[in-house]
Amino acid sequence: MKLNLDPARLGLVAAVTAVGMVITAPAWGDPQDDKRRVDRHLVKARSTLEAATGRAKNAAEAYAEANGKLPGARKALAEARGLVAASEVRANRARRDADTAKRTLTTAKDAYQDAEAEVSMARDRVGKFVSAAYKGNHLVAFDSVLDAKTPSDLADRMAFLDDVAASQRAALDKVIKLRHAAKLKENDATVTKRQADRAKRLADDALAAAKQARDSAERAAANVKTLVSTRKQSLGVAKEEREKTLKRYRALQRRSERIAAEIRALADKDKSSGGGRHHSGARFLMPAQGWKSSDFGRRWDPYYHVWQLHAGVDIAAPGGQAIRAADSGRVFRAGWNGGYGNYTCVYHGLSRGRGLATCYAHQSRILVSSGQRVSRGQVIGRVGTTGASTGNHLHFEVRLNGNPVNPLGWLPRCFC
Repeated sequence: MKLNLDPARLGLVAAVTAVGMVITAPAWGDPQDDKRRVDRHLVKARSTLEAATGRAKNAAEAYAEANGKLPGARKALAEARGLVAASEVRANRARRDADTAKRTLTTAKDAYQDAEAEVSMARDRVGKFVSAAYKGNHLVAFDSVLDAKTPSDLADRMAFLDDVAASQRAALDKVIKLRHAAKLKENDATVTKRQADRAKRLADDALAAAKQARDSAERAAANVKTLVSTRKQSLGVAKEEREKTLKRYRALQRRSERIAAEIRALADKDKSSGGGRHHSGARFLMPAQGWKSSDFGRRWDPYYHVWQLHAGVDIAAPGGQAIRAADSGRVFRAGWNGGYGNYTCVYHGLSRGRGLATCYAHQSRILVSSGQRVSRGQVIGRVGTTGASTGNHLHFEVRLNGNPVNPLGWLPRCFC
């Protein structure tokens, strides 16, 4: 792993920035987006800080996880606050509707009671007529007609009886009409009561929804606060681990430079002797079966303001899986190599006048020894997670004239 340490920036490493890393929330949709985003942050943090101290790596992972979750948490908080506002508007409107319905119900009940009172009064009047008839008052009236002395007196008495009969009919008609009107008022009151009950239920539901929305917003706000606090604490730990981690970075760079020097020396020896194996430039055999978990290339370390070269490609594979020589050659390194863990390098000869070698890091076991010749496809070790590693994988390097180059140009296009 080759590092470019900028002296002008090293004094500023402590200013690892919580505000300088702007987070832009992506488009929202599938709930799995949050998990995928967090996983991407974690993979990047782990690969970038693979050589850092354990404490710094843990802090970086916590920071990366918080970064991955924070956009979703902030979105959830904004949505919760919007829901609170909308719920409170609905609750206020429902409460007003319920109050209006309650007043309307009171009016309807009063109208119904007034109508019932009028019916009661009219019924009393009709009752009096019925009572009089039952007591024989109609016979008395009939007798009074018979007692008339003159035709004129008879006509007057007959007219009086007609008026009484008309009054009785009018009273009865009024009872019927008032009863009908009262029934209509009763129906109005019943319908209004249902509306009032429904308005109250809606108001209660809206108030409950508003309370739930407020609770959700409070939880979302607390989550955002926790994530921001986690980021701040993680950056503090990264700052504390600055010197130890930069020391590791420099050590890895020195080891990489020593390996490069060894390869150049082997190439010079071949060229000076006029012999040595000349590599055809054909593609290598896949050294392990797995999936690419990290690419070759330069990376900016946002914690320590350092450019790093990830000098190989990482192939994620189960621990203990066979590691095979990518091509025939001679082992010139086989043993512990600091952050590389158990590390093997095989020299394959000259390729267009430059020494070509492959190296295999983080092995759980090394099955060859320095100076041993190996054949293409021969098992030379087992996948592991030794050294500066965050999980079982093979860190595979291709070095040309000692310098790391992108292994993907030398491996099968199918990566299989």
